Amino acid sequence: MILTNIVICGSSGKMGKVIHNIISTRDNCKVVAGIDKYTEDTADFPVVATPNLLSSLSIEPDVIIDFSHPSVLDELLDYCLTNRVALVIATTGYSQEEVEKIHQAAKEIPLFFTANMSLGVNLLAELAKKAVAILGDQFDIEIVEKHHNQKIDAPSGTALMLADEINEELDHQYTYTYDRHSVREKRTKKEIGLHAIRGGTIVGDHDIIFAGRDEILTLSHHAASKEVFAVGAVNASLFLKGKEPGLYNMKDLISF
Repeated sequence: MILTNIVICGSSGKMGKVIHNIISTRDNCKVVAGIDKYTEDTADFPVVATPNLLSSLSIEPDVIIDFSHPSVLDELLDYCLTNRVALVIATTGYSQEEVEKIHQAAKEIPLFFTANMSLGVNLLAELAKKAVAILGDQFDIEIVEKHHNQKIDAPSGTALMLADEINEELDHQYTYTYDRHSVREKRTKKEIGLHAIRGGTIVGDHDIIFAGRDEILTLSHHAASKEVFAVGAVNASLFLKGKEPGLYNMKDLISF
């Protein structure tokens, strides 16, 4: 059996620990190191503070799974490009400039980049596109996302991904409205509203509302635990091993 050596970036965080727990139950992959500012973490693998310090360890990682923060991106890409290590990016909140760096890096290394690692969320996106194809412009579209009170970015990367998938089906003719409080005018036809709710320990809920004349269609996804995202990230890392350089996403994994 081929063993995939994985490094977890953000290993001391909640998602990092969930990923470690999932990998520990599998016999086709293992965690060889972690990257985290809390290097004193009592994990059963070495933890370094920055990606470049991985070179000081006697390890040969196949893939790095990143569930950390956009501020780590430059160092992470630098290490992966220099050492030809595949990268799974599951962090959200990137600027357009940072997304461009990710796309450029994918020309040289296998890189898996998606706003949401859940199979269900990606199916939700496909269902939304199907709904748009049938409903056309007769229904107003609003996206509501709910997350825990510790989440920093808003709207969520998943909500933006869903909006982008829908807008692609609409030939990119729609604009996004984030704050109706600041927009003192009637809703236009060609817009998608995005709304963020933060509270408690909500893992992640996303509703896509199609509001028409006298009828409403709502497509929803509810995540009961962070494990659904961790499983997707681990599966993505196994998928990437041995792949040619390129930008991969959940659609590639599903069809694999």
